[in-house]
Formats: sequence, C-alpha cells, structure tokens
Amino acid sequence: MLLLVLTGLAWMLQIMSMMKFLLNYGVELTSFLGLTILMVPFIMSIIIPFVTFIAIIFVYNKMISDNEITVMTASGLSPRQLARPALTLALILTVLHFILNVWIVPQTQALFYSTQWNLRYGLAHMKIQESAFTQITDGLVVYVEKVSGHDLSQVMLSDMRDNDSTITIFAEKGKLVSTERGLSLVMNNGSLQANGETLTTGTFDTFDMDLNVSDKEGGDSFRVRRVPTGLLVRSVLDAPSEKQHKMVLAELCSRFLGPIMNLILAALCATILLRSSLLRRRTSFAPAVAVAAMAVVMSSFMSLSNMIGSVTGFLALAFGICVLLGIILYALCKK
Repeated sequence: MLLLVLTGLAWMLQIMSMMKFLLNYGVELTSFLGLTILMVPFIMSIIIPFVTFIAIIFVYNKMISDNEITVMTASGLSPRQLARPALTLALILTVLHFILNVWIVPQTQALFYSTQWNLRYGLAHMKIQESAFTQITDGLVVYVEKVSGHDLSQVMLSDMRDNDSTITIFAEKGKLVSTERGLSLVMNNGSLQANGETLTTGTFDTFDMDLNVSDKEGGDSFRVRRVPTGLLVRSVLDAPSEKQHKMVLAELCSRFLGPIMNLILAALCATILLRSSLLRRRTSFAPAVAVAAMAVVMSSFMSLSNMIGSVTGFLALAFGICVLLGIILYALCKK
C-alpha cells in the first residue's frame, strides 16, 4: 500500500514537471498521460528499498511500543524468528525489484524516450495550418496554402536559423517525412534563394530539407537506462569513452546490486529494533539509529556505484555488499 501511495505521489510530481511539455508542444492529454505512465516502473525501482525500510520500521516499532515483541520474546521466540516476516517481505520485493531493473525498466524507458521524441519532433507534433505562417522552431517559418495530412501544396519556407546564411524556398508541393535523422520536408518543383556571402538562386525538381528541429538530446543520445541488460553487459568492454564506461558500470550496479539493498535494509532495520527491544528501556532511540544507518548505507552505495571505473571495482562492490548482508544476518541470528 505504501508502494502504491508513494509511486502515485512521484507520478503526480512527474506530471507537474512535464507540464511545459504538454503546453509547449500541443500534445493531446491522453498521449501525455500515456507518456508519463511509462515512467512508473522506473519510479518504483527507485523507491522500493525505501518502502521496504519504512514498512518494516513502522510495523516493528509499533509492536515494540505495544510490548508485543517483549511478550513473544518471553514466550521463546528468537530475533531470527521475529524477523522472518520482514525478511520474507524483503525477499519478495527483491525479486520484484530485480525483474523491474533487468527487464521492465529498460523496455519502458526506451519506449518513453522514443515516444517523447516523436511527440516533440515527429509527424505527430507538426500541425501546420492552411494559409497561415507556422513557426516550426526558432528561425524556421513555413507557409502552406493547402494541407492534406502530411501532403502540402504551395509551400514557402524561410530558414533564418543561421544569420550568416538565410534560405528562402518556394515549391508547388511538399511532404513531411520522418527519417532516421529526424523530420524532413521533401519539396517538388520549386525555386531556392540562399543569401550568404553571395546571393545564390536556382530551381529544383526535388529538394529534401532536414528540418533539424530536435534538441541536443535527440533520439540517438546515449542513455543507459533504456539499453537492454544483455547489450549493456556486452558494452562494458567496448564503451567508446571513459565517461560512457562509468555510466554503464553505474547502471549495472543499479540493476544487479540495487535489489540486494532491500534485504540489507530489512535485515538492518530488524536487527537494530529487535536487539534494542531486548534492553527493555522505556525510551529507545532505535528508530532514529535505524534511519541513520539506512541513510549511511544507501548514500554509500550510491556514491560507490558512481565512482566505479572498472569491472574489478564492480565485483569488489558486489562482494562488499554480500559481506555486509552476511554480517547483519549474523548479528540478527546470534543468540
């Protein structure tokens, strides 16, 4: 229930942060909501460890304050037996987290970025009005007498994006085409005038103009979150730059080692709360200590993940996480 509530809140914040996208690009509301929903699996993959910790600390602290843990301990239950429900929950969420990280998140992120790019710069975005000047982007204006789908008639295009070289094109017909390099306008039977250092004029039968309306982070930019896991593992050895190599290693840490943090946080919280409950003090600082320990563990994991620069470092971090989990479980099960 906590996972659903926090995911919903984070999704609403995502909607608010992308509201400019809805207003500036004239995207339909249904398409916009469908785009933001694609972020939900990624949001869940981030908050699952924190949800696990919050749920466990809330339930066990309530049981300690109601003396239920004391009664169960007096009846012969050990801390290991008392912590079993928390560890079971953490194990289930670890499996869910692993499935999200390895399969679902990369697919939904790839779909998110491709859909976002198409809504911004694809054919769905280009809504050219008849008998009116339409500004496609800064410095690029087109006038069309008649529009039929993506087919245009009597086209005038003015390209003033480069102040040193302005281009004016007149064509009888045109067609908007989506290509691998972006959005293009293919024009037929027209004339061209380029005004730079010299004035150039000419006529053409067919002229293909790349509108180049995408931003610096267009559809082909490297984003590790949308790379399939198998391809990401193979790209560790052949990353084109050191920066991308670190990005790949950090993403691998997040996908493969991040889910283990559910078990670590659950075991850490249960150990601190249950061991402190045996002291039978009326006032306990165990919840505050557990929160502080959680903050240290998570911040350390995130920092070390971003600092790794080699496969050896990745393996060392994985070994350290397994050792930490073993130490916490030993402290929990120790009589």
